[in-house]
Amino acid sequence: MRYSRLANITRVINTKLNLREVLEHVTKAISEEIVQCDAVGIYLPQEDGTFRGFVGKPNFINGMTLDKQVIDPEKDLLAKEVIETKRTIYIPDTSKDNRPDQRAVTAFKINSLLALPISFEEELFGLVFLFNYGTSMNLKEFQIQSVEAYVNMAAVAIQNANNLAQKENLIAEKQLLLDVTRELSMCSSVQESLNTCFFYVGKVLDSHHIAAYLLDPIDKKTIKTMQLSKDSDWTEAEWMNTHHNIRMDQNYKAIIQEVIKTKYAILIPDVCADERLDHDVCGHFNIQSLLMLPFVSVGEVLGVIAVVNLEGKGRHYCNTQIQLAQSVVDATAPTFSNLHYMDQLESIVEERTRELAAANEKLTSVIEGITDGFFALDKDWNFIYVNKHQFLPENKTAKDVLGKNIWKLFPKVVGTVIYKEFQRAMRERISVQFEVSSVYGEYWYEIVAYPYDEGICCLFKNATEKKKYETELKRLSSLDLIGQMAAGISHEIRNPMTTVRGFLQLLTKEGAFKTYHHYFHLMIEELDRANSIITEFLSMGNTKTSDLEMLDLNAIIHDITPLIKVDAFSQNKIIEVETNEIPTLLLNRNEIRQLIINLYRNGLDAMSSGQVLTIRTYKEGDDYIVLTVEDQGEGIRPEILEKLGTPFFTTKDNGTGLGLGVCYAIAARHNAKIEIETGSEGTTFLIKFNLNCSSKMGNRK
Repeated sequence: MRYSRLANITRVINTKLNLREVLEHVTKAISEEIVQCDAVGIYLPQEDGTFRGFVGKPNFINGMTLDKQVIDPEKDLLAKEVIETKRTIYIPDTSKDNRPDQRAVTAFKINSLLALPISFEEELFGLVFLFNYGTSMNLKEFQIQSVEAYVNMAAVAIQNANNLAQKENLIAEKQLLLDVTRELSMCSSVQESLNTCFFYVGKVLDSHHIAAYLLDPIDKKTIKTMQLSKDSDWTEAEWMNTHHNIRMDQNYKAIIQEVIKTKYAILIPDVCADERLDHDVCGHFNIQSLLMLPFVSVGEVLGVIAVVNLEGKGRHYCNTQIQLAQSVVDATAPTFSNLHYMDQLESIVEERTRELAAANEKLTSVIEGITDGFFALDKDWNFIYVNKHQFLPENKTAKDVLGKNIWKLFPKVVGTVIYKEFQRAMRERISVQFEVSSVYGEYWYEIVAYPYDEGICCLFKNATEKKKYETELKRLSSLDLIGQMAAGISHEIRNPMTTVRGFLQLLTKEGAFKTYHHYFHLMIEELDRANSIITEFLSMGNTKTSDLEMLDLNAIIHDITPLIKVDAFSQNKIIEVETNEIPTLLLNRNEIRQLIINLYRNGLDAMSSGQVLTIRTYKEGDDYIVLTVEDQGEGIRPEILEKLGTPFFTTKDNGTGLGLGVCYAIAARHNAKIEIETGSEGTTFLIKFNLNCSSKMGNRK
């Protein structure tokens, strides 16, 4: 029958999942089928080290329910010995044994007592006590063994229940962490992430009094802010005010710094027993225990999460609870860090946006301050900006034309210089600058258009007054130039004419012809001089190019080289000619001869005896043929260099001041340019003939 009962209990253990129901079967079988006892109770361990009644018979003893009965091993030596030895102890006569708690013996009139450990593989799950009221149980050995067998069944049931509870707890923990991760992924602010962390940490540790001490992100040492959970009984203002009034104790700071440094949690189960804490602060907030968890993201400490338990609540956390709470904090940290970084980026963006807005406002103010017209066009020729000074037809405003096409707004401009130049600026992405008269009135504009992004910007400056001024200035300059030229010509021609008139007066006297006839050749020379001046002056004004033909510049130079050398020899100076292979050019032979003669004579006049004058030709790149006349004189002073080519300006005693002017005129008619290089070692005149112009004119011929 004993084995049958064990089999039945085994079946119950394997089919019943509720621990209380299983243990009730065990106690009933022990008290009714094995030992006819008055009371049997199963006591399970508590966090504080005591054992509290769980199930048994009867449920009430002396008016006290079983769950109110507590066995303290510190006071009950029998229970202490059973726990330590994990062996069954039977006391037939309690009056002869002092190990049982005498208060219980007296209260329940216990004569005999059986105490058994509920253990499995050296792990203690609880205690079992059997006794009768006022009478002895007189237990036999086989009865005790039967009870032990049933108690072992109870151990298996508790072990199964614990395993199931652990599995359920593990599933619950995983689900909780999944819930945390999901909610954190939906957080859009730092505060939301902290609130999520506070909620789930509070759920794990059964506390709503949670605070976050956050480090300054710059110095990484100073506590910058404190955040309190919104479900706390304290207000954040009260929390902060109390911290401020009683100051944040240095020892408390030291605990926080220790957590930050070690990155490990610190649990203080009894704050009053810990000298590191300010007991006044703890008393003010009725704090009993404190848990501090490191707030770390990718190795970087962000701060500390402090969890507080108040008086009257459990102050002992198992490792599993602490680890789960730390997992919640660890899951929050990366989200918090990312959101904090995003907040910083948003702050930077907002700051930069304000700066850009201020800069844009200044730029707009500057552009609007321009008294000339200004506008910007996109790549489709639509207005994207127009300042208040820009002329718009039909009294339109800038607001009216934004987004509108410029050619639809100004149809008269299509096909004009403005249209063509704007198209060129847009197409070639270059700046253009030009003057143009307005088709909308008698106005002149200086226009600058330059590319930006994919469009162009345009500046319209009213140049009407400037144009009138330039026209008047040109007229006055022409009058002044005419006056200067008239004075120069009259001065230059008057001198030889005066000489001729003087000799003619002498010849009118009686008998003077024979005396003064030898002066006729002087009069002829003076008249030739006057004629030469007129010829050179007319040459300067000649702009015709009809006599140009394809000629070899080197051949012209070699033709007049003997003449040049004779002049040089007579002055005891040296001429060197270096001609390189060059193509033929469109030239007027006589004018080029005149050009070379004028330049070499100026060069000879600038040199001393024994010095060398060099005439050279060469090709410069693909665009120019260069003729140079280089002397070894003292160079040309800057104040004289500025006036070279001005009619009638000369440094020679007998010069007319027209020679270089003639050279510049000849060069212009040949689409050439004259450049001057001068220094203390001499002066070089460079005449650069444009090959492209020569080829085009040659093709036209």
